[in-house]
Amino acid sequence: MATVAGNSLVRVTDTVYAAHTPHVNWTLVTGDNAVLLIDAGFPGDRSAVLASLAELGYRPADVAAVLLTHAHVDHFGTAIWLAGEHHVPVYCHADEVGHARRDYLEQASPAQIARQAWRPRWLRWSLEIARLGALTRAGIPTAAALTPELAAALPGAPRAVPTPGHTGGHCSYLVGSVLVSGDALVTGHPVSDRVGPQLLPSVFNHDEARCRASLTALADVDAEILVPGHGEVWRAPIRELAAQACPPR
Repeated sequence: MATVAGNSLVRVTDTVYAAHTPHVNWTLVTGDNAVLLIDAGFPGDRSAVLASLAELGYRPADVAAVLLTHAHVDHFGTAIWLAGEHHVPVYCHADEVGHARRDYLEQASPAQIARQAWRPRWLRWSLEIARLGALTRAGIPTAAALTPELAAALPGAPRAVPTPGHTGGHCSYLVGSVLVSGDALVTGHPVSDRVGPQLLPSVFNHDEARCRASLTALADVDAEILVPGHGEVWRAPIRELAAQACPPR
């Protein structure tokens, strides 16, 4: 594990690396001459994203694409810059393209977050993410749907695993034995006092019922390593992790 700009870069497999920060994670999948980014942190995480690329010997010009699990600002912030300044392609599930382009927004509002500010964890977190650009409303006009043909040409040949609920077009990705789950299944979050497989608090989720249904779908995924959008990398069969995360009704 290497330290990158005060954060950690974890070698998950020979080709998959997880960049872990206190607020959000992103994943790097290396290829022969290029690298795939799955998610890209907040706008204010740009230097950390670039440092994680540099740690593996890559520059922005080497990024084959950014693949989004979903279009919340903490997961696509630096993708806005990569797409605009370096013309890096940005892909996501077809049902998330409009969200990435900011034709609409499926994200907890400042008012919803403010109603939680009486809790110290929430207040501290909200102030920290504001400094990282959480209020940014920019989209990515060039965002496009990931197709099987496009995926096959990317480093790691990621396989889409649709997991709607957190957003309408949320999608996880299977890269070999690794499931990159975005926010469909996490192992921690700054506002949570739990460590381990879990759903995010319902205020963050567009459709809580579909979040639960997506956990059931993840139970069918044949993978042994979880790289979540928030929290630590977790090594165990995904079906077990999904069962642990499923909250009681």
